[in-house]
Amino acid sequence: MSTTELVHEGKVLSKPLSPRRLTIRTLLRPHTGALTLGLLAVIGESAANLLEPWPLKIVLDNVLRAKTSGGWLNRFIHHVAGYDPLGILKFACIAVVGIAILDAISSYAEKYLTTSVGQWVTHDLRRALYSHLQRLSLAYHDRKRTGDLISTVTSDIDSIQSFITSGLLGVLINLITLVGMVVVMFYLNWRFTLIALSIAPVLFAIVYTYTRRIKKASREVRKKESEIVSVIEEVLGSIRVVKAFAREDYESKRLEEESLEGVEIALRARSLKAKLAPIVQIIVAVGTFLVLWFGGRMVLTGAITAGSLVVFIQYLGKMYKPMQELSKMTDSYSKAVVGYERIQEILETEREVKDLPKAKPAPRFKGKIEFDHVSFAYSPESPILEDLNLTIERGQVAAFVGPTGAGKTTIISLIPRFYDPTSGIVKIDGVDVRRFRQRSLRQQISFVLQETVLFHGPVWQNIAYGKPEATRTEIIRAAELANASEFIDRMPEGYNTVIGERGMTLSGGQRQRIAIARAVIRNTPILILDEPTSDLDAGSEKLVYEALDRLMAGKTVITIAHRLSTIRSAGVIFVIKDGRLVERGTHAELMRDGGVYAELERLQMGEEQTTERLAG
Repeated sequence: MSTTELVHEGKVLSKPLSPRRLTIRTLLRPHTGALTLGLLAVIGESAANLLEPWPLKIVLDNVLRAKTSGGWLNRFIHHVAGYDPLGILKFACIAVVGIAILDAISSYAEKYLTTSVGQWVTHDLRRALYSHLQRLSLAYHDRKRTGDLISTVTSDIDSIQSFITSGLLGVLINLITLVGMVVVMFYLNWRFTLIALSIAPVLFAIVYTYTRRIKKASREVRKKESEIVSVIEEVLGSIRVVKAFAREDYESKRLEEESLEGVEIALRARSLKAKLAPIVQIIVAVGTFLVLWFGGRMVLTGAITAGSLVVFIQYLGKMYKPMQELSKMTDSYSKAVVGYERIQEILETEREVKDLPKAKPAPRFKGKIEFDHVSFAYSPESPILEDLNLTIERGQVAAFVGPTGAGKTTIISLIPRFYDPTSGIVKIDGVDVRRFRQRSLRQQISFVLQETVLFHGPVWQNIAYGKPEATRTEIIRAAELANASEFIDRMPEGYNTVIGERGMTLSGGQRQRIAIARAVIRNTPILILDEPTSDLDAGSEKLVYEALDRLMAGKTVITIAHRLSTIRSAGVIFVIKDGRLVERGTHAELMRDGGVYAELERLQMGEEQTTERLAG
């Protein structure tokens, strides 16, 4: 079985649904069989609701003989049970049990099937949403708060599941029951029915008005909940900084303020929801009053039987109940609609960086990289790079230096197409990188960054993250080349030792060496280094540089340097200032020119000498 297939209970599940085709219909289509059975169960449940009052009418009219009524029902009863009152009573009692069994079986089937469909729809929706989120461009994630996205993937999807489980077929039950009872009530007495339905226009007008207001309130509640999740995620993700600056009280107060705002918004929304049910109840009571008043007078005059009035009153309650239930569903419906709108907002977001229609898999790169009149801006009013022209030869070690914010990180982000240039072309081996499929392009580039991100999981899994099919031998060999095996072997379970979240249980040097092992195992022709030793002590730095020397052999290497002493042997050094290339050359050439690079070198040497004097 392919490693990309997902297995659940012995079944191979399909790939995530395409966001372009993701609608309620496409989500429900794979579950047509279950929904069909659920619909049959709904019909059975509605039939039980329609039949439930009739045994009491039979007893009142044929056993207690308040007034015998004619019609097809009496003929059927006499045909089955005869004319003996005890026989008719026995028939009515059996009918009560039979109707209850039909209702129980139908209700169980409906709830089981809707729960099953709800769970699988949630699974499909979450997979599609999560998959789409991962494929959106970095620019999108730069703009969005992580907590807001987490809230959408969890709470918004749960609200849809809740509606499918409790509301989807529940709406059908109520609608079918409502229509069926109106038909039967018209059959029993059309005047009664018109009186009973006189409140319906008012009822539906109020429900419609409140539904719109509740939906708006629910949207505000979900927005505030997302903001609260964002605050929590941000603080817990930066808990070391919070503790380092003793800001626990401040962060607690910040969350308290957000939470209090959430309480106020939620209470306003709850006030709307709480008003609807009593209003509906009063209107229903008015309808019941009208029916009782006119119905009681008709029984007294002998126009209808007591049994017919009882059945009608029971039907009236059952007819109003679906109306009340439909009004109560406004809450779950509004939450589901708001959740679906928030999900659709993400799914309809186009990738800013996407494969061109005729993009092809990238061949094995040789490693020559060119920037041809490249400009870039995150927003039109603040350009980052302007008319950048440079060439990095195959197998060359190239370094980018310059003041903070000069655009160095942006340059290395354009090579794997994390972003696309505003204008100009980035080429690898003479070919525009946009002609390659992104996945195949990035599979030939390895990164060792200043901030090493490790995942909660065993050491071997973190090393093999970029090459999941790697063998244990390859993993161990990569760790040895990265000078990581010496500390991994001392761990309690060696390569099976589970690393804490973000690798915080390891030292900075250990994390960097695992990151280097991760790059070694990929063995790509292009290697990008973003100052991987800036925060390391001298001992760790030495081990990391030994590992980097092995990793860099035979590759095109691009490094961002903050400490100029680390890149003096680079084949070419590019000096970036204010988004422009201002100097290029070797260390010796740039020092001889006495420009920006030479000034940076003199400043750093002065700082290092000062530090040494203070340490002495």
